[in-house]
Amino acid sequence: MNHNSILINLIVLLKLALRGTNYRLQSSDLRLWIPQYNRGLYPDLMIIAGEPLFSDNRNDEILNPCLIIEVLSPSTSGYDRGDKFRYYRSIPQLNQYLLVSQGEILIESYSKTSDNNWLLQEYTPARGIISLDSLGISLNLVDIYEGVDFNLKS
Repeated sequence: MNHNSILINLIVLLKLALRGTNYRLQSSDLRLWIPQYNRGLYPDLMIIAGEPLFSDNRNDEILNPCLIIEVLSPSTSGYDRGDKFRYYRSIPQLNQYLLVSQGEILIESYSKTSDNNWLLQEYTPARGIISLDSLGISLNLVDIYEGVDFNLKS
């Protein structure tokens, strides 16, 4: 339940923040194709700058997100941090990767630097606001976690 609450909050917040921009928000219904690894993945949320690039003229498989968000589950957090992040890093357009905890207010933000390294920043209640530099916007952590019950087992 927390996973869905966080996703819905993020969709609402991002849709409103990106209104009138050249960014497109996509959910896990759209497959992301990773050519270098010959894999298709379904991130929780993706944002595309400009027009989507489709794989082999398919309209259900894109190649070019600039930001990917995964809401962590106990069963997938290792994969999301490990192999999946390695696959995502092969996407030239990807500039930011967010891992959102559902067990506590914690977001790990990985941002690509100018020399193609990835910089980790952690966002906790003490910081209050997460900066999505790749989009030029910020979101309040309280809004992202609104309605989340940390006493629920995920």
